[in-house]
This record gives sequence, structure tokens and C-alpha cells, in this order.
Amino acid sequence: MSTRKSRRAVMAELLLLADPKHIHTHGDGVSLAFDFDRIAELRSWLHLAGLNDPDMLTAERTGTTDDGRPYESMHAYPTWHGWEIYAYAKEYTTGPDLDPATVDRLSALAVAG
Repeated sequence: MSTRKSRRAVMAELLLLADPKHIHTHGDGVSLAFDFDRIAELRSWLHLAGLNDPDMLTAERTGTTDDGRPYESMHAYPTWHGWEIYAYAKEYTTGPDLDPATVDRLSALAVAG
């Protein structure tokens, strides 16, 4: 386990290395949660923070929301400066491209007004 830094020092370093969209301090006094807009941002922070150990617990998945939007997400659970970290990123992906026949029909509808 790494030497424990103060929460303020950890937050300062996080903000110097990355731009999380949400930071949450848990009331247990030992864990913090960071959310990122994109999976690439989470991966970048892990790399810059020196947390790119292949044995670190991570999870990635794809899915579809209740309203049908496809997404990809990633969780990472490192220990950083003595804190248990719950890092998360979720991004919505586009579905498959429209086939040419559908594009032609939609274009004709749009032009017809």
C-alpha cells in the first residue's frame, strides 16, 4: 500500500493530471470516486498517475440503455496515494451506419418536405 496523502493533496494532483466530470468523497474516510466523460480520459489518468499495472482490477462492458442508446463503460479500482479509488467512465456510442437505401429514402423525404 502506498503512503497516504491528504485528501486535498490527492485532489490537487488529480486536477493537475486530469479533468474529471465528477469527484465524490465517501464518508468512510478511505475511498474516493472519480467519473470521467470518456474512457480515453480515464485511461490517460491511469497512465499519468502511474496506475497502468496490468494486474489492476478493471472492468469494461458494452450495453444498451433502457431507451435503446448503446454505450461503453469502464471501471478501475486502484489504490492511489493510500486511497481506494473508484474510477468510472461511460460514453454513448452510435449505432451502425444507415444502409444506402435508407439514406436515399430519408433524403427523399427530407427534400419533399
